[in-house]
Formats: sequence, structure tokens, C-alpha cells
Amino acid sequence: MDLNQYLSMFLDESNDHLQALNEHMLELENSPDDVGIVQVIFRSAHTLKGMSATMGYEDLASLTHEMENVLDLVRNHQLKMDEIIFDTLFKSLDALETMVADIANGGTGKSDVSSIVTSLKSIVSGDYKKEQTGALVETSNNEDEHAEDQIDEFQRSILEQSLEAGMHVLYIKVTLQQTCVLKAARAYMIFQALGSHGEVVKTTPPAHEIEQENFDTGFSIFFVSGSGLEQVKKDIADISEVESVEIQVLTIEDVKNWNDMKDAESQAKQEVTAAIAEVAASNAVAESPVEKPADEQKANRSVQSGSTTNKAVQNRTIRVDIERLDVLMNLLSEMLIDRARLEDLALDIKRTDLTETVEHLARISTDLQSIVLKLRMVPIDVVFNRFPRMIRDLARSLNKKVDFVITGADTELDRTVIDEIGDPLVHLLRNAIDHGIESIQDRVAAGKPETGTLNLRAYHSGNHVFIEIQEDGKGIQREAVLKKAINNGLIDADKAANMTDEQVYQLLFASGFSTAEQVSDISGRGVGLDVVKTKITSLGGHVVVQSKPGQGTTFIVQLPLTLSILSAMLFRLGDEKYAIPLTSIVETGLVRKEEIRRVHGGMRMIDYREGVIPLLSLSSMFGCTGYSDFEEDEVEIIIIRKGDSVAALAVDDFIGQSEIVLKPLGNYLKSVQGISGATILGDGQVALIVDPNALLK
Repeated sequence: MDLNQYLSMFLDESNDHLQALNEHMLELENSPDDVGIVQVIFRSAHTLKGMSATMGYEDLASLTHEMENVLDLVRNHQLKMDEIIFDTLFKSLDALETMVADIANGGTGKSDVSSIVTSLKSIVSGDYKKEQTGALVETSNNEDEHAEDQIDEFQRSILEQSLEAGMHVLYIKVTLQQTCVLKAARAYMIFQALGSHGEVVKTTPPAHEIEQENFDTGFSIFFVSGSGLEQVKKDIADISEVESVEIQVLTIEDVKNWNDMKDAESQAKQEVTAAIAEVAASNAVAESPVEKPADEQKANRSVQSGSTTNKAVQNRTIRVDIERLDVLMNLLSEMLIDRARLEDLALDIKRTDLTETVEHLARISTDLQSIVLKLRMVPIDVVFNRFPRMIRDLARSLNKKVDFVITGADTELDRTVIDEIGDPLVHLLRNAIDHGIESIQDRVAAGKPETGTLNLRAYHSGNHVFIEIQEDGKGIQREAVLKKAINNGLIDADKAANMTDEQVYQLLFASGFSTAEQVSDISGRGVGLDVVKTKITSLGGHVVVQSKPGQGTTFIVQLPLTLSILSAMLFRLGDEKYAIPLTSIVETGLVRKEEIRRVHGGMRMIDYREGVIPLLSLSSMFGCTGYSDFEEDEVEIIIIRKGDSVAALAVDDFIGQSEIVLKPLGNYLKSVQGISGATILGDGQVALIVDPNALLK
């Protein structure tokens, strides 16, 4: 039987089960005596094992089988959950996710899980408590050592974007001499030397362990630099007691495939052990099928009989490839363009029957547009659901207590936005835990509860979705930010004195900016927040920061509901038509010629509210001929806003509001300053779409 036809279904269902397993494991960690949760986890693991065995992925099946054995003891009250069991099961889930990802990328799903299998068997036999300082810890450490050299999703994103920006990405392995006494001091000197060349993205072992000398003689560094390889190598080698320095220059392909390469290396080193474990595990699966106890069968019957309604609802849903929805959206876009043309024709011809038909078509196409847009909308919980596990692991690594609260996970966003927003949110959350929430000792000293609170909430407002990351930590220190900005040459002292809090907080998004006193693997390297802002801006959104010293900080991300169809204001510049998204417009108006004044450098300014704002000439920017902005006695203007920045745009004439379809400019015109795309109007003309974010940079 050809199983390839079922591969897509297997991957989808496996990812669903793994997501559910992670969520239920976190619930169980909060309620370790709740057997009901254990039953749910056991059923998910059992289903995943069955699917994996059917598809021929024996490593997956054998690992889930060993997990079942542990869970079976727990649900039958023969084993009590503790920290070691939780950690081992979480590592098992990580390994399962890695194997499923390998299958999705065309691999075989094979992985060396012998150390985890050994740990699970040790738990079942009861030997793990005796071996906490022996074999179990040793195998766990070996697994950790391999995992630490992997890069996570966000780190990979930083490295890839650095390469695209023309920077060098280096993988550096440093070995100190065996006789070195002050290893942490030597490591600090190496980091200081690297600081003049670029930014550290990740270290193995983590930076805090290096500071505590929890390593043998070597450590590795992922490093982003604008300097050449030889200079970096020389500066490290010049430090005393450095035995050797190995530097590998990584390409974008190396970065993308790094984890797979490390998995392959680990598997190659332990191929004999892996082969033995594979045979043993396969025999275990073949010879030890799990028999459901009578009470389990009864529980299953009870659950099944009680969930008939839910099953019926599930049968009414189908999985649709996102590419099909993209095609449907493109066809709808073409229909909307033709509808606009028909509406213009109906106005010219003025036939009642044609007008009625066009109006009917408009109503149908509007309803169809609404349905298609809803089809592309996905609950944001597909992104949010992966965060609780990440927060748990980060809090434990930093020895902090964090209560992570998610609200509004059912808020919907366009699938395109969903696919892009994950990495920025990861960094903001990591930043909140590392920089925002204080250590347990500092919180107690400040009169706060030991446990910090991190809120992640999403909600709709108009045509936007807002995502808030709020923590009750120490807040942003305004003076520390200004001091760092002045030292980095971003602003001068005179400008700093007149900046609002919001303007000060926006400095955090400058490239390479960080107020961290110590570099860690979580954040503080000055790499990330600028990438966060760039990504969110590219999605048509922006970030606002609010903070109160001693009370905490909130990052508010504003995003458009969809990127394909926009509500826009159409206007003319001479003979050319342009569009600008309504979401960026504050208001429109007129300004008299005598109210426009020039300041130093020739910039035109006008009074607005209680201050002054720049008046920009679009005709000059875009090279429009046969038209001058400021010849008439009155100039029509559009006031636009991006975050705290406001400006006015001089236009020739307003046409009106319209729903437009965003079309890309193509590879040859993708970097045109101030233009984000184009649209086809009802009369067949092409109108360029103005990018307010670019104008306000």
C-alpha cells in the first residue's frame, strides 16, 4: 500500500497531537495529581504511536511507546509525577517535534533518541531516583549538550536577516588551555574583544553558565560581524591561555540547515548505539502492544458517547491548502477590478437594466469578498499556543517565577500575517522575561510577589488587530536609555532633553541598541528589536511602547486584518492617480499658501494642532511633471501618522475612497522609495499605492 498519499494528513494530525501534548503537559505541571489530564495525554500519545507505526516511522513509535509506559504507571497511581519525570517527558516531546519536522522536510524521521529512551525506562523501573547523580543525569546532560548547539526559530531568523543585510555570520569554537584557572575571566575577555566587531547571537553553553565556569575548556559562539574573519580570529588568539580558535563562515544555507547538520553529526557519532536502540525499541513495539485496561476502555466509551455532537461538528470541516486560498483571493481580486470597470460603464451608458445588474453584481461580489477574507482568517492561537512551553523553559533557565496569561487567542488574523508575526512576538516575550521581570530576590526586595505576571492579549479594533505584551517588572529606565543613545551617537544631549517618553522608548528599536549590563542567550545583545520593528512595519503595522518605572512595560503591536484588499483614499498628482491606505490617514484638509513657511534647510512646515509638522511634496518625490504643489492659493493636504510621527502630504485633488486590490510591483521595481504596490482602477488606469511608513522614516 502506498502511504505517501496519507503523509500530509499524518503531518497535520501529528502536529495537532504534539501541540495538544505540550498544552496538557503544562496543565499537568500545575495540577500533577489530576489523573484526568494524564488520561488525555495518554490517549494523544497512544494515537500518535499508532499513526507513526502505521506510516513506518519506528523511532517515533518506539519513543511514544516508552512515554506511554510512564504515563500508564502515573494514571494507575503507581508513579507520582516529579520534576525529573516532567523534564524527561518534555524532552521526549521536543524529540518527537524534531522527528516530525524532519519528515515534513523530506527526511526519514530517524533520530538518536537512545538517551531519552534510557531515561524513560529508568523511570518505569524505578531506578531513576537512585541514578539522579549517575547514568540518568549523564545521559540527560549529553542530550542537553547536543540540544544547546542547536539554534531556535528566532535565532535562525536573526542570522538569516543579518546575512541578507550583508553581514558575516561566524560560528566560533574557542578552546582554553587545560591549565587555565580563571576560565570565566578569559571568556569575558573574549566577549569584550568580539564586542568591537559585532554582536553575539548565541553561546554554547549559555552565557550565564560560562560566567559561572560551568564548562570544561571550550565553548562555541554564533557571531554576527561586519569585520573580516582573520581580524576576529587574531583578536581572540591574542588573548592569553587560549589554546585554539576555529571559525566557520556560515552561508544562508548553512544557517537554514544547521540543526539538521548537527542532528546528522550526533547520529553519526553514536550510530552503533542508535542501531542497538532501534532494534530494541522496534522489538518493544512489536512484542509489547499496550492493552487498554477495562477502566480505560470504559472511560473511552464514556468520552466517545459524550462527544457525539463535537464529532459531528468536526466532520463538517476540511483542510484546505493555503495555495488554493491564494488562488481564490487572486480571482476575487480580478473580479473586483472588473466590477469597478462595470460600475464606471454603467454611469456612462445610463441604462436602468444595466445599472440594476451591476448593483446586484456588486452586492454578490461584496458578500463573496467577505466570505473569502473570512476563509483566510486564522485564530491567532496557532501562534500563541507555542508560547507557554517557551515561557516555562525560559523562566526556569533564568530562575524566575512567571505567571503567563493569554487572552483573546480566538482573535482572527489573515494567514499571511499569522505566518510572519511569530518571530517578532517570540523576541518581545523573551525580552519581557529577561529584561522586564525581575529576579525573585529583587521582586521581594521591591515589595512585589515572587511570581511575575506576563500578559499576552489580542483583540480587534476597527480594521486592525492589537497584540499587547505586558509585564509587571521594573519598567524602562528613561535616563539609562537616553545615556546609551547619546553614547551610541543616535541623539545629542540637547535633543534628549526635549524628547517625550514615547520618543525615548522608540530608541529601543534602533539597530544594535541595548541597555543590558550583561549579555545573555535570551536577549541583551542589541540584535532583535530593530528586526521586530522592521518585520511589523513590513506588515503594515507599528509598535507602541508604554512603561512606568517599577510597575512594568507594555508593547502594543498594531496590525492590519488583511494585506490583500485595502480601503484607500484616491487622489491626483497632475495626470497621475495615487492611493494611500485609510488606516494611515488622520484627516484631510486645506492649507492657505501664506500659512506655509520654510525653515532651515528648505523644509516646508505648517501649524497643526498645538505644534508644527512638515509638509511633504509628493510631486517632487515621485518626479511628477506638469504640476506644482504650491502654485494655488490653497493646497489640499492629507495628514498621515506613524507611531509618534505626523506629517502632511500636498496633493492636487481628491478623488474619493475605494476598496482596492494590492498588487506587487515586481522584482525590478520592488525597492521604489515611498511606493508599496499598485492597483488597477475601474477605468483601467494603474494607481500607485503610497507607503506612509516609508515617507515618515
